[in-house]
Order: sequence, then structure tokens, then C-alpha cells
Amino acid sequence: MTDPRSAARPDYDAPMREIADYVLDHRIDSEAAYATARWMLLDSLACAALAMAHPACVEHLGPLVPGAELRGGARVPFTAYELDPAQAAYNIGSQIRWLDFNDTWLAAEWGHPSDNLGTLLAVADYLGRRDEAAGGRAIDVRTLLGHAIKAHEIQGCYALRNAFNRVGLDHVILVRLASTALATQLFGGSREAVLSAISHAWLDNGALRAYRHAPNTGPRKSWAAGDACRRAVTHALNAVRGEVGCPSALSAPTWGFYDVAMRGRAFEFERPLGSYVMENVLFKISYPAEFHAQTAVECALRLHPQARDRLQRIARVELHTQEAGRRIIDKTGPLANYADRDHCLQYMVAVPLIFGRLRAEDYGDAVAADPRIDALRDKTTVAEDPRYTRDYLDPDKRYIGNSVQLHYDDGSASERVSIDVPVGHRLRRAEALPLLMAKFETAIRARLPSAQADTLCALATDPARLDALPVPRLLDLLRP
Repeated sequence: MTDPRSAARPDYDAPMREIADYVLDHRIDSEAAYATARWMLLDSLACAALAMAHPACVEHLGPLVPGAELRGGARVPFTAYELDPAQAAYNIGSQIRWLDFNDTWLAAEWGHPSDNLGTLLAVADYLGRRDEAAGGRAIDVRTLLGHAIKAHEIQGCYALRNAFNRVGLDHVILVRLASTALATQLFGGSREAVLSAISHAWLDNGALRAYRHAPNTGPRKSWAAGDACRRAVTHALNAVRGEVGCPSALSAPTWGFYDVAMRGRAFEFERPLGSYVMENVLFKISYPAEFHAQTAVECALRLHPQARDRLQRIARVELHTQEAGRRIIDKTGPLANYADRDHCLQYMVAVPLIFGRLRAEDYGDAVAADPRIDALRDKTTVAEDPRYTRDYLDPDKRYIGNSVQLHYDDGSASERVSIDVPVGHRLRRAEALPLLMAKFETAIRARLPSAQADTLCALATDPARLDALPVPRLLDLLRP
């Protein structure tokens, strides 16, 4: 019987070949990308630390079954767990994503490229500890950041022109794609192994977006990226052991991804893979809110001083947003839970109008019980502003504009407050960085002893020392 591993195989679909070539051969020379990647790492660790205050997140952490820990395995930040790299990737990915507070990329598809750090940290720590135990050297943070730049680029460039949401698929399909490719390379996979792993990632098809939308909105959206990270490690491990790939996983008539999932449409690409996405990624710094709403929240906060004493007199709250925001987070009717509320534009505007703030705790049942929130939601209208949509899709802008105006029962109205870009946008980096560093320091000091937090804060301000740090030493510092 012919061994399928030795049989003649057709060439892989072009998009898979391009990813493999990029992952294995492309050199990242952009210092701007590396600088942004350092901020991304700090921001992601802050998000993971903040998530540890939420029992629903903590319940997802640990081994898949009790007692199945792995001595010498990958560590989970802010815990004592040592796990196999696949389960560690699930843990770390869930921590980073839990509060909807990590970096964001918005285009035809949306997503959070730092979700991939769940896979990269877990695999790098596992391999680094293994190599050190054998007398070798562990991967350093600089190398980890180079892999993160590539993961961001793969996820983000696929998102520029390919709207998986339009066919009902969740954006974590791109986390699985990018993480699979980079994890296979980290495990030492050949070009054939990287291609095989990528093909199996596409064969998985994708998770449905149902858990992000009414009436099924629920907490799965907080661990969906972790699940994609875990699956990526599984594909990588299978591939480096010689698992046969499927070269036409995308293009096969009838049974391939294009025909099954994309209504027969092949992928479209705006630009070659480089470092564009990391250089232009958006940081969530001010508010734990779905990114299409960030500038709307900022508008509402500017209006809070005049609104707080006239809440009962507001006759209408007029919101204008981008087409994507209108489609994703314009939500009326009852909101069932935290996950429902943090993806409701009207809720995310009502809270700052009333309280002058928006914090993770404001999505909880206690705050949501305030009748003034639903009263304002009922008075809110949402419409698309075509300019916001054009600027959102413009590759040289990538704005995320919103405006808010209040109309009172006496016929008067507030100014129309309009903001094109949030604090985390590339155009507001100088304003954002001190806030990002404060977010990092506050978050880790709440989870770690002072000496470890002091060391981490010193590393955060010393790029050369941080870059040279072996990844296992970073994880040492993140253990309470």
C-alpha cells in the first residue's frame, strides 16, 4: 500500500504558501514595529492581570482535568499552574481576552491580534524551559516579539479585505491561522510542516458568531480566542510529527473552505505581508469597551458635566457611528449579562453620561440595575455617518469615528461632540503611552509582590534589557 506521505502531492494553495514563506523567511527590520510590539506585550500582560480579579475568568484556568499539570510545562501568568503548551495557550489566551481590553484591529473583519500571544508565550516558555534543562538557551523576548509581529501581520492582513463576519464566522478563525503558523515554526517545523498545519487550520472551518450576538450573547466570546490558541498548538504539534496536509484545503471544489464557508469567493489581499499591522494596531487604554464604541464613550464623557444634572430632561441621545459599529453593537431590548452589555453601543454611552466613567465593573448586574441606563438606551438613536465609514476603511487613516449629541425636552440641544480616533490609535500614540504604562503598572502591582512588580516596571522602561530577557525569566517574574 502506498504511504500517503511519500505519494506525489499537488502544490499548496497560494495563500498558504505565502504564509509559510513569510513565517520562515521574512526578516522584520522595522524598529517601529518592535517598539509597538513591546507596548503590546505590556498591555496584554496588564489585561491578563486585570482578568484575574474576575472569578468567571479564573474558573477557566488550570489543566483540562484536575491534577493534569505538567512539571516543567508552560506557566500561566499570575497563577501557579504549569501546563502542557496547548492548555497553557488556552489559559493565557483567555486571560488576555477576557475583559475585551487588549489591542484591536478593524477592517472588513475585526479582531484582537494580541490574542495570539496566548500561543506564543505558552510555546516559548515550554520550549525555553526544555532547552535550558538540556543545557541550551531559551528564546528571548526580542525573538518572541518578532513572532508576535508576524502573527499580527497574518491576522490583520487577512482581515483587511476578507469579512468572515459576513458569512457568520467569528474572527478567532484568524487567531487560529496565525498562531498555527507561528507555533509550528517555533516547534522547529519544516516548510512542509508549516504548510500542513495551516491547511488543517483551514479544515477546521470556523466558530459561528452566534455567541457574540443576541439572543445568544454569552461569555464564550471571552474564551473563544483562548480556544483558538489551544487548537493552534495541537495543529503545530501534529504537523511537526509528520501529519499529512491538504494542499487544496482552500480551493478544492465543493469541499474546500472557499466553497463551503466563503460562498465560492477566494481571499483578497490589500498588501503583502510585512509589519504594517503591528505598526498601526489600536490599543484599548481608556475603556474596556468594544473598539467601535471607544470614541463614542469619549464623546459621552465630554458631555457628562452638562448631562448629569439634566438626565431626566434628555429627550433623545443621537449617535452617529461607522457602518461596522452600526451592524455589530447597535443593540436594543433587554441585555442578559456582562457579555451582552459590553457589546451594546447604547449601554456604553449611557453609563458615562450618567456616572462620568466606564469600567469593567459597570457591565455587572449591580450597575446595570440602575433604571436610568435603560431609560437613556430607550431614548437613543443610532445612525451611520458615511464619512466615518469611509475613514474607517481608508488604509491611510483607519479612523473609528463616533459622535454624540443630546436633545432636551425644552427643544435645546448640546453641541455635537465628534471624535475621529481614540486614544489608542497611531495618531494619538504620544498621548496613549503614559496611560498604557500606568495601566500596566497598576494591573501587575495588584497581582504580584512589590519586588517582582518593581523589576517588571524597570524592564518596561528599558527596551534593551527587556529584549534580552529569556522568556522563561519573564514568566518567572509573573508568578505570584
